[in-house]
Amino acid sequence: MQTDAIPLITGLLILTASLLSLKLGLSVAIFEILLGLAAGGLGLRPAEWMVYIAGFGGILLTFLAGAEVDGKLLRDNLRQAGLISFFSFFAPLAAGYILLRYVAHWSAAAAALGGIALSETSVAVVYSVLAETGRQGSKTGKLLMACTFLTNTLTALALSAAFLKPNFYTFVFLAVSGGFLAAAWRFSGSILRHPRLAGKVIEPEIKYIFFVLLAFIYLAELGASQAMLPAFIFGLLMSGHFRAGCAAAPVKNRLRTVAYAFITPMFFIVTGMKVSLAALWDAAGLFAALFAARQAAKAAGVYFFAKKFFPAAGGHFTLLMSTGLTFGLMAALFGLKEGVLDTRQYSVLTCVLIASAVLPAFAAQRWFAPAAEEDLP
Repeated sequence: MQTDAIPLITGLLILTASLLSLKLGLSVAIFEILLGLAAGGLGLRPAEWMVYIAGFGGILLTFLAGAEVDGKLLRDNLRQAGLISFFSFFAPLAAGYILLRYVAHWSAAAAALGGIALSETSVAVVYSVLAETGRQGSKTGKLLMACTFLTNTLTALALSAAFLKPNFYTFVFLAVSGGFLAAAWRFSGSILRHPRLAGKVIEPEIKYIFFVLLAFIYLAELGASQAMLPAFIFGLLMSGHFRAGCAAAPVKNRLRTVAYAFITPMFFIVTGMKVSLAALWDAAGLFAALFAARQAAKAAGVYFFAKKFFPAAGGHFTLLMSTGLTFGLMAALFGLKEGVLDTRQYSVLTCVLIASAVLPAFAAQRWFAPAAEEDLP
């Protein structure tokens, strides 16, 4: 019997990423992606159990991101958030489609899917950076999460409208998730604040949240859809219960501890492992052009409004809005499974998304981090 070393190597990668993050003062997500990329370059491939945990980690990060959004703040600033989100979505979609269709000569369907994949802003990366730097509770941080959510909503709607083919289970997924979310505020609040559940070492509140997210994933897969939007809305509905001073507030802190210890690192590491460096090398010119076009379009679509609405943190805001990964990877994987993209096209898109997750986040933390006194709630 051959001993499987992948779990041991994965544990070492998770620990190493954390140590590098502490040493260099950058988001641990950056190092998890880079170490996963290095491991994949050495021939390591994620096991099936890792792929599933990684998928769950992306959904869990989306839920946690939703839990950080201040609903009242979003309503009060809907105009600003809506403007930023629309141009954050549309500018890279248009730039990506034009380059892929008329310069790289991809098919219309492949170019459209590529543009949609490039339009998103990474919930996982933005939330990870804000949480690790302690800015998730600031006004800028909350509005950044709101803009990320709205941008990804447009990305998900564009993908659904252009490519997804609904079936019977799609309507089951929409009906069940919609019905649950309509009652989630009162029902979930009674669970999170129940006196017989609070403080138990078996963590029934966290297991309840996990069960709901797993149900979203299962129903979404049956319906050929995605669980990220209902997961984010679920987190948004729970944000009031998790607010500081509320009885359920400690639940979120414990949930974050559980998530960041093992589950969410798997998402970033597996993302890096799945990249084909050989395919990237064969299309290095297209990769560089597409990455440059995507980042320039994102910056052009976001910076003017970010600087106008958040003058003290415009550069930081723009760079984090320029990150991509989660929804984009799902769109690219969908294209590969459906035959819209070939292996080379998928590898190029994936590598552009990984670069857009790492480089803007690195620059935002290293050179554009707003001063503490400029980022107060």
